[in-house]
Amino acid sequence: MTDSPAPDSPEPPDAAPAPLAPQCQRGTLPAFTPVPRRKQRSNGWTPAVQCAFIEALADTGSVSSACRAVGRADHGAYLLRRHPEAESFRAAWAAALDLGVQRIEDVAMERALHGVEVPVYSYGKLVGSRTVHNDRLLMFLLRNRAPERFSEGRAKGLSALDRAELARLKKQWHREWRETWEAERALRDAEEEQESYERIDAWIDNMHTNRLRRMSPRARAALDEHNRIMEEDRASGYDPWHDPEHPDYHGAAARAAAGEAEAIRLPPPGWGEKEDEPEQDAGARRHGLKDEGW
Repeated sequence: MTDSPAPDSPEPPDAAPAPLAPQCQRGTLPAFTPVPRRKQRSNGWTPAVQCAFIEALADTGSVSSACRAVGRADHGAYLLRRHPEAESFRAAWAAALDLGVQRIEDVAMERALHGVEVPVYSYGKLVGSRTVHNDRLLMFLLRNRAPERFSEGRAKGLSALDRAELARLKKQWHREWRETWEAERALRDAEEEQESYERIDAWIDNMHTNRLRRMSPRARAALDEHNRIMEEDRASGYDPWHDPEHPDYHGAAARAAAGEAEAIRLPPPGWGEKEDEPEQDAGARRHGLKDEGW
């Protein structure tokens, strides 16, 4: 008789998915543990789809191309990479991209050596093709593949065009940095100025509050009455020059009378015009050598 497990004994936990070792035409990728999914859907990121995606990524070097190869969306791959348990998947992703970069280097070397065929048109019709070689691409590869021989010990030698482009970019970066720095400084100065105004206003308000607190009840009542009357005058548009009871009213009238008495009289018409000089007698006239007829 064999022993059977108790009916209420807990079930053993599911085993973790075994690491997968995807194979690529350009090299062997490291084994990785697929990202666990809650449900296994036909259109989901199953372990087989994850393995196929890593293989396609190593072959193409492009995330979008690898997603098209496995029939999945790009955002799903990025969400899968951000999963908390995707450490192994992220490592395989990075290794696949390294292999993809190697493929890009091989394609660039192939184009540098053998060139690229471009069509030739004549009068709008295709008449043939010609092979175009990119010397700049070839020198770039040589400088990076053998820097000691082709770049004076540096990883990349800058040509005249590269130096001009670098100088232009430095000016652009400096201008952008300057604009950003000036904007931040202006904002900081405005904030400091506003803080200064607020501190001054708070100090004035505190001083006014202390002054009111030290007043006697009679002085406080008189101040309130004064403020009430001033508010009424301001609302009615009070003007002291039009108030007979105000001292400035008589002073203004006296100044107006004095101004009329001391008014400057205008000169008569035609004063200051230059008088016409009397015409000279044209009877007696002497002729000189420069006159005509002499």
